[in-house]
Amino acid sequence: MPNTAQLPGLSDPAVRTVLDRLFTEASGDDAKTPRVAGTLTGWQGLPSDDELRQLTDLAGDALLPVPPEVGTFLYQLVRATGATTVVEYGTSYGISTIHLAAAVRDNGGGKVYGSELSEAKAAIATANIAEAGLSEYAEVRVGDARETLPSVPGQVGLLLLDGWTPLFLDVLRLLEPKLTTGSVVVADDTNLFPEKLEEFFGHVRTAGNGYTSLPLPLGDGLEISVRTH
Repeated sequence: MPNTAQLPGLSDPAVRTVLDRLFTEASGDDAKTPRVAGTLTGWQGLPSDDELRQLTDLAGDALLPVPPEVGTFLYQLVRATGATTVVEYGTSYGISTIHLAAAVRDNGGGKVYGSELSEAKAAIATANIAEAGLSEYAEVRVGDARETLPSVPGQVGLLLLDGWTPLFLDVLRLLEPKLTTGSVVVADDTNLFPEKLEEFFGHVRTAGNGYTSLPLPLGDGLEISVRTH
């Protein structure tokens, strides 16, 4: 374990500089987010591959970040659970990835496996992670998360679902074999498109499926689900 007196946390100058810059850039996204939300609202059922690509292109210049308080909460969750393998569905520009990777580093080492359908965004996120000094602790996989994430090695201590909402349950089910008792699943933006999450909520809120789950009023809504068996 690292010397706790020397853990840099989120106050690490390199981490703080990148996060502050990205949050400032994200403050200009107000005009971009509604166009993405409008398209997502119009989907019926699971999106096709073409629809996913169209939405990804539409959101190409939008950071779509977690807010600072959610980023801090993610850092706290990884530190509290001691997770060393973290999986993230939906990386965008890497804001949440940096919070998660900083926590993995401070846990003594490990890896965050992110996913991003946009090659351009994945490249930007990778550069941001490197600038924050966290390349050793994070990897962004390019492509459909349903294809790139199930091959992550080992057991997953924390799974962040922060990509396109209609796919949350698909991604979760694919990764469930890698979850163990005490693994945490965090679903983001749950207040934005609750109608897209009815099956997901039904799955994690049904005790017989092996979770205890609770909504939290942070950001645009979180659902925190802990694997109980």
